[in-house]
Amino acid sequence: MNALTNTDFHFDGQKNVYHGKVRDVYTVKNDLLVMVATDRISAFDVVLPKGIPYKGQMLNQIAAKFLDATADIVPNWKLDSPDPMVTVGLRCEGYPVEMIVRGYLCGSAWRAYKSGVREICGVKIPDGMRENQRFPQPIITPTTKAEYGLHDEDISREDILKQGLVSKEEYELLEKYTIELFVRGTEIAAKRRLILVDTKYEFGRRDGKIYLIDEIHTPDSSRYFYADSYQELFDKGEAQKQLSKEFVREWLMDNGFQGKEGQQVPEMTIEIVTGISERYIELYENISGEAFDKADIADITARIEQNVVEYLKTV
Repeated sequence: MNALTNTDFHFDGQKNVYHGKVRDVYTVKNDLLVMVATDRISAFDVVLPKGIPYKGQMLNQIAAKFLDATADIVPNWKLDSPDPMVTVGLRCEGYPVEMIVRGYLCGSAWRAYKSGVREICGVKIPDGMRENQRFPQPIITPTTKAEYGLHDEDISREDILKQGLVSKEEYELLEKYTIELFVRGTEIAAKRRLILVDTKYEFGRRDGKIYLIDEIHTPDSSRYFYADSYQELFDKGEAQKQLSKEFVREWLMDNGFQGKEGQQVPEMTIEIVTGISERYIELYENISGEAFDKADIADITARIEQNVVEYLKTV
């Protein structure tokens, strides 16, 4: 199966391009962004050597769906999705922090807690908690927004303000929007018999107003549990069945890779790649509540170019 791992488009009015871990973002006509969700996959801030067929389409379509479903809470950058792997939207000046919100103690937070850490990003965590336990209320644990190839770093609210990364007034709004978006995502997930466990949001500024940018509520940026089995598995102390790319991280860790210096990414066989692709499609169908309609991948680059060029003629 074909997978889109690199792009090199030259759209009319194109000013520059930024190649991120997963998305390639083209600035067009100074005011628009053409964001291509590639089939690249990253874990532990490392881009893995092989792409995952249909992953970009799935991520783009989930993000577009949730951007539309939350536009009443905070304006967002999306204008349209002219291709299954592309969103076109407004260019915003991104804030240098990512807003991570956690409803449950798991993932990297649990790994830190298990090692004895009781404060994450300035938020105190009580003793006696168990893996996958729900917090009394969601907590916000921001990170810095690192340049490509570098690791995001945990940072507290106090340090964000002290370093002047975001003004106090704006940061309070970012926190407000973060909680409201998480509540909305939780409500939507519940209708799918899912639990939105944790997620991250990115925001930007445009014309003095805050916008939600990038992706939202995808399995790359979020973690979901199955609601029907959560309590029973938690009571037994067993692992939760989850909808996120944590299964990729776990496969890497089982094979001795956590993104640390000197470690090698394990071989990504056809079976591994196909299995990850199938798992992502399962994620899509559970999160969206819709069957996944595979796009034509015979020539992904030509398809995207044609669809975007035709769309740009209309704006």
